[in-house]
Amino acid sequence: MFASEDGLKDDPRLQAISEAIRVIPHFPKPGIMFQDITTLLLDHKAFKDTVDIFVDRYRNMGIAVVAGVEARGFMFGPSIALAIGAKFVPLRKPRKLPGEVICEDYELEYGTDRLEMHVGAVQSEERAIVIDDLVATGGTLSAAIKLLERAGAVVVECACVIGVPEMIKGSCRLNGKPLYILVEPRR
Repeated sequence: MFASEDGLKDDPRLQAISEAIRVIPHFPKPGIMFQDITTLLLDHKAFKDTVDIFVDRYRNMGIAVVAGVEARGFMFGPSIALAIGAKFVPLRKPRKLPGEVICEDYELEYGTDRLEMHVGAVQSEERAIVIDDLVATGGTLSAAIKLLERAGAVVVECACVIGVPEMIKGSCRLNGKPLYILVEPRR
C-alpha cells in the first residue's frame, strides 16, 4: 500500500520526499525515467523524513531484522534498524560477501541476477522487513523474501521509497507479503 493510503494522505513529508528525487530521462536506456535517490540523500530533511516514516511504521512490530537490498537498500536500512533496535542484514549481489552464503536467483526484464546472504545472518522465526529504494516488477524483492524465508525468517513486509503502481499489478503484495511504498515515481 502507498503511505498516502495509510493515514499519511496529506502529510507534507511525502511531497517533499517526492520532490527531492531527481528524474534522469533515458537512463540507463531510452524510455526509462530513472528515479535518482542520490538527490534525496543530499536533502537532510527529506532523507530524515523518509527514515522517520519507516521507523514510525515498524517501531512497535517486533522486527528483529531489517534486510537491505544492494545497493540502495543499504542507504535506508541501517538507519531504520538502529532506530527500531533491529539488526541490519545486507542482501548482496554475487561474490560480494566473504563468508559462506545462501543465494536466490531471480529474473529481470533484461536477464537474471542473484542475491546472497551470509549463512547464520538470520535465525529461525525472526521477524524481518525488506527495504529497497524502488519496486517496479517486484522480482528483486520476491527473491529477497524467498532468501530470508529459506533461512527461517518471517518476512512481515517489504518497504520501498518509490513504487511504480502500473508495474506492481494491483494488490501491493509480493509473494503474499504486504508492500509499503512512500511515493510514486516522478515523471
